[in-house]
Formats: sequence, C-alpha cells, structure tokens
Amino acid sequence: MTLLDPSSEVWAETLDRLDHDLYHSPSYVRLDARLYGGSPVAFHFSRDGHVFLLPLILRDIPDISLRDAISPYGYPAPVSDTLDPAFWASACAALVATLRDGGIVSAFVRLHPLLGVPLEVLSSAGELVRHGETVSMDLTVSLEEMWRQTRSDHRNHINRARRAGTKVVFDDWSRLGEWVEVYHDNMRRVGAGDYYFFTTEHLAALHDAVGDRMHLAVALEGDEVVGGNTFFTHDGIATGYVSSTRRARNRYADELLYDEVRRFCKARGDRVFHLGGGKGGADDSLFFYKSGFSPSRHPFHTWRVVADPARYRELVRSRRPGADPDDLTATFPSYRLP
Repeated sequence: MTLLDPSSEVWAETLDRLDHDLYHSPSYVRLDARLYGGSPVAFHFSRDGHVFLLPLILRDIPDISLRDAISPYGYPAPVSDTLDPAFWASACAALVATLRDGGIVSAFVRLHPLLGVPLEVLSSAGELVRHGETVSMDLTVSLEEMWRQTRSDHRNHINRARRAGTKVVFDDWSRLGEWVEVYHDNMRRVGAGDYYFFTTEHLAALHDAVGDRMHLAVALEGDEVVGGNTFFTHDGIATGYVSSTRRARNRYADELLYDEVRRFCKARGDRVFHLGGGKGGADDSLFFYKSGFSPSRHPFHTWRVVADPARYRELVRSRRPGADPDDLTATFPSYRLP
C-alpha cells in the first residue's frame, strides 16, 4: 500500500488491468491538481493478485502542517479488478492507515455512477452519502430509439435549431478560445467559483495530455461560436466535461449540441454517454433538463473518510465551533468553510 506519483509506472500498469474512466489517468489528475493547488497522487493497494486504486489530490490545511484529500473533478472513484468485500475491506483499512500516517486528516471522494463498487464496504469505512441520480444515454440503441426517448420539448428545440441553420463542428481546436469566452460569460452570470473558470490554456493542456480521448464540439451560427461542449471518450464511455451556450431568445444550440454529440459518440462505437446530474447531485432544473434526453438513471454517491478522528474533531471545534464534528453528511470536511 502506497501513494503513487503520476510518473509512477505502477499507476499506469494498474489501470491497464482495470475498468476505469479517463478521470483515473495520471495526466488528468496531474492537471486537475494544478487547479486545486494540490499534489496529485493515487492510493495503490494489492493483495492475493488483486489491485485497488484511488486517485486523490492532497491539499494543505491552512495554518497547520496537516493535509486533506479530495478526488479530482468529475467521477474518479476507487477502482479494482474484484468486488470481493473482504479485499475491499482490507484496501479501505489500508487507505485509512496510509492517510493517517501521512498526516492526511480526511478524504472526500466522488464515486462513479457507472462503475460498480461494494457500497456496504465503503459505508463501513466512512460515511456514504447519496446525493441523487445522474443521467446517461444508451448509445447501443438505434438513432430512432434515442430520438423517441428524447422529451418532446427537446426534440422541438433541436429541430428549430437545425432549421435556423445552427451547425455543430467537432474537434476544431482553433475555435477553443472563442468558446471559452462564451463559457466564462455564463460562469460569471451564474456566480460560479474561481475553480470553474477553466482557461483556454488549461483545456488545451488537457487535450495535449490525453489526446484524442478529449473532444470539442462547437455550435456555430454563421461563423459565430455560440456554444460548445468538451467531453471525454474512454473505453466505450463518453462523459461530458464542461459545456456552455450563449443565452439568447429562441436559441437552442445547447440541445442541438447534446444531440450531435451523442450521434458522434455512437458513430465512434461508444456504448454510453454519461451526462451527469444536477448541481451537487440535486434533483434540480439542471437534472430535469438532462433527464429529457434519456430514461437511464444512476445513483450518485460521495464517500467521506476521516483518517484521523482526533485531529478532525479538533479542527472542526477550533475552526467551526457551531458544526457537529460527528456529522459527516453535510459540508465535508466541515472544518473548511462552505
């Protein structure tokens, strides 16, 4: 059991054995860690021929010589070549011990709705919180069936966008900067945090790092970029990364983008396009919007691990006196201000 650096051959070799998503790749974790201002690692555990791997970003806790861990943006989750509960229990115990011995107080982990894990084992090693559901599109069905599964308002808007002459172009990375301007305008409008202002430089570096596993779709009205999606494709799973469309009355480029991206991914041979869920997994307007594209639903959980209970309680009591250190279901870790 150890914490691996992204340059470790063990990290890459372990992933070769496992079903995983792009969020688990060393190059993705390294670049995401820069946004968080942390250090990229992966916890690795092996026993009796089986392996367990969990990508993490280690962050300094301000004003003290301790750290905590958070999973990279997206759905990284622990992955293994077995679902045997006894093996997972050993791996989780080793994870807690490794974090504690490394001065890492806690870990916040997002699970992957499409990759199975033994939830009962995770809940015994930490707090498992179900946030709601995510939406995916089954790309193995016919285009006609995908269209039938699409809610009528989305179908109407997609048709109106096509009649208006809106076009979608794939992987023309020369238009990235134009789309990022659209994206930033929307982030300012919704009051997003600094982390979510992904820069042209970050997205270009991510594309350079992961190659043709990352795609850009831009919606054009004439020659003007009015919207776009960035998404990943890996081992049959397509996953949205960030997307945004410039708001205007009677503009439906966003729905057209979703339709064109799923057609693009189906033509590539991908099996599923994971759209994600509402904000923070909530059953909100964003979830309702995504749910109009497909009936497929998946539970979304986060996993909260306290590796050093004494230090965790001390931090909570000193930094947020009104918070209950034993309640791991709300803001976590609760010593960090929400």
